This record gives sequence, structure tokens and C-alpha cells, in this order.
Amino acid sequence: MSCPDCFKGAVLEGEPTGVISTEFEGAYFATGGNAKRAIILLTDIFGLPLKNSKILADNFAKHLDCDVWIPDLFQGHPPVGLDQLQLPERAGVKLGFFAMLKLVWSILPSIPALIGNRPAVVNVRTISFVKKLQEAKKYERIGAIGYCFGGGVATQVGASEPDLFNSIILVHPSPPSDAHIKAIKAPTAWSCAEDDMGIKPARVNEIEALYAARKGKADFVDYEIKVYKAHGFGARPNFAYPDVKEGFEKAFQQAVDWFNKTIPA
Repeated sequence: MSCPDCFKGAVLEGEPTGVISTEFEGAYFATGGNAKRAIILLTDIFGLPLKNSKILADNFAKHLDCDVWIPDLFQGHPPVGLDQLQLPERAGVKLGFFAMLKLVWSILPSIPALIGNRPAVVNVRTISFVKKLQEAKKYERIGAIGYCFGGGVATQVGASEPDLFNSIILVHPSPPSDAHIKAIKAPTAWSCAEDDMGIKPARVNEIEALYAARKGKADFVDYEIKVYKAHGFGARPNFAYPDVKEGFEKAFQQAVDWFNKTIPA
């Protein structure tokens, strides 16, 4: 569900330009003008208080010319507070014993909230939100992009409700099971991290093999897997590191290209 790197990263510059919707359970809403398709952005464990996801939503709305929604996965109480964001450390840096001990100590207060907001609980909230949204808005196509914890939610919801999303993007997601990957019917793109405690390079190769084995078969789905640098590049990039900045920019463009390909306007 989380690892030490999930607590590291940086805050993006700028201020969100979207709005909080009272009609749809406090979700963040950014509009690009085209109401035919929508993107559901599923956050990391910092939830809506960390403005990064909102800024990402604004940029996706602008580049994709569509509505972007960020459901409040944690109902106003994210497992991790902004005061627990480890700055300015770069994700992927190996910690010594005492540094790890300090980090574990800082994480301990979040454990009850992490349990209360475990994926099984958040998955139900996400499904309910998307169905309510779709009933009201009647979008022709809906894509989902999940970051870290939200990537795990996108995977599990995509597997349990295979007709809910028409396209999925997973950005350094929580580790998926083979069963979940095989159950997803929507075209799926992966933005993986070269240095990731949850999905190591060998696991990325296994995931690729799962898709490749389905080519030419009835259950094949289009897919794309790209690997970038340090964990956290997609949601909490520290631009002080050129490779992390490059990973953030390329992963964002990968997402734009993937949605334009799989759920065209």
C-alpha cells in the first residue's frame, strides 16, 4: 500500500485553477471545454490537500480539452498530512539505519488512517463516485490515471469493474497482482520507476510478459510500458534533479498521448 518513498517528494509550483464540487462529494473539477470525454485522476496518499494533483488535473484539462475529476478518495482525511512530506529528499535515495528509524517513527501516526483507507474501502468509494458522475454527465468515454496509491486503486477498480473505464494509466502504482492485470479490459499504459521498492525491474518484465502472452488472443488489450527514473517522478517530482524533471515531463506527455489514442475526442 505504501513504502518509504511514498512520503518523499516536492510540491509543484503554481496554484490550482479548478473548483471543488459540492454536487459530487467534494471532488476537484477542472474543465477543458469538451464534455464528450472525462479523466478521473486518482491521487497518492496525500489526497486533495497536496495541490500537485490539482495542478496535474488543470494541465490535463488544458492539453486534452476535456473534463478532469479528482474524487476525494479519503473523504477529507488523507492518511498522510502535508507535514509528513519528506523534503527535499529525492525518492530512491537509500536511507541509513537512523534515517530509516526516523522515517518509520514519522509514519506510525498514519497507520490507523492507512488501515481505514485501505484499497478495498477506497475502491468502493471510487466506483460509487464514477457511477454517480456518469449517471449525471453521460460522458462518451472515461479514462483513469492513478498515481502511487491511486494507481493501485485504478488497477483494482479496472479489474473488478472492467466496463467502468475505457482507458487506464498507471503511474508508479502500488504493486499489482497478475489476476488484476489479466482482468482489466481497458487499454492500459504504465509509467514505471527505475527505482521502486514495490515494482522492481524484474517485476516490470513479468508484467510485460503477461501482456505479450495475450497477443493474438481474445483477451488481449492494448498496452504500453515505459520506465523512468526515481519513484515519485509523476506525482511529487523534485525539479532540482534533471532526470526526475525529465521523467515528470515525459510521463505527462505519455499520458496525454495515450488518452488521445485510446479515448479520442
